[in-house]
Amino acid sequence: MKPRRAVLVFVLLGIGVSLVLIAFLQRPSEIEAPSPSLILAASQETPEFARALQPRSFSFPTDHGPHLEYQTEWWYYTGNLDAENGDHYGYQLTFFRRGLTPGEEARESDLATTQIYFAHFAITDVGARRHAVAERFSRGTLELAGASGDPFSVWLEAWRVEALDAQGDVVRLRASQDDMQLDLTLRSLKPITLHGDHGLSLKGEGAGNASYYLSDTRMETKGSIVLGDRRATVTGLSWFDHEWSTNALPAQAVGWDWFSLQLADGRDVMFFQIRNADGSIDPSARGTLVEEDGTVRSLSAADITLQRLNTWRSPETGGSYPTRWRLAVPSAGVDMTLEPWLEDQEMRVSFPYWEGAVRILDTATERMIGQGYVELTGYAESMQGTF
Repeated sequence: MKPRRAVLVFVLLGIGVSLVLIAFLQRPSEIEAPSPSLILAASQETPEFARALQPRSFSFPTDHGPHLEYQTEWWYYTGNLDAENGDHYGYQLTFFRRGLTPGEEARESDLATTQIYFAHFAITDVGARRHAVAERFSRGTLELAGASGDPFSVWLEAWRVEALDAQGDVVRLRASQDDMQLDLTLRSLKPITLHGDHGLSLKGEGAGNASYYLSDTRMETKGSIVLGDRRATVTGLSWFDHEWSTNALPAQAVGWDWFSLQLADGRDVMFFQIRNADGSIDPSARGTLVEEDGTVRSLSAADITLQRLNTWRSPETGGSYPTRWRLAVPSAGVDMTLEPWLEDQEMRVSFPYWEGAVRILDTATERMIGQGYVELTGYAESMQGTF
């Protein structure tokens, strides 16, 4: 899931964002972090939007595109990349859509729109010990921002994802901001993974409190990255999440933890959990194990053990994040320790969160057995109260 998953991959599920949307509409392009205070709370009911109620069939590339009958949607790309000289990089390029009304409707002004888009772009340069972040907002009109399914593309001004084949299995990612830039080509190595019940991912009790959640868990990646005066030709693996819904987090929720892990033996693991204000974990916690051949196995919370091993406090937001974990799937013979490549991978955007590249160690031998990404929301005070 990613909030991975909005307003971080799950933030849009749980935060009333009306004032932020007003701020989006005031400016056609990039803006600074909005100043109005927003409360972490369930959104009001919006019965005119469709809700994720039951499993459905999917068709590609159409379902890579937008689902405007649902209120919230995001496209998430993250990856671990290595340069020819051995330097290591992580990256994130994510796009979010928020519908003001369902579907598309004719508007008197070309500037008017019912769809708001925003995006996050980050590069982690481990060698330089730098995590650079950028954020943009725009309206879904005049080609400023938007998405399509056939052919598959998502864009916000010059930040773009574009399919290079008919099915959307090969895509090009491009983004640049100040002294950071990426240009990557990604190719699917496995079939699309449908999380939960054939793509229906429950996020809490109550009808429709769910999303449609699809992933491309392993994408061969190559291209170039620029950060400051450091330029690199890179190769590695990426992970793609696509999720859409009209729902809210449970009323007691304060945030979530999300893990996307790619093991050297060819297996991939996704796990998410929603944290409650009383310290408990919501029963919706779930995971997915994707075998090397693409076979998918759903994991319940009982199938996974997760232990926090270390914390890091942000000097900027004061957020205290867990940054080392032990995650085990005993039935799959997996017992791993996750370590961040760089502790400070906090996304200091309008709603601060931690999203960063991690390396995976075998817990018993401490041998590196893979890499992945972790997203943590609700740990900074601005997420737990106002921001």
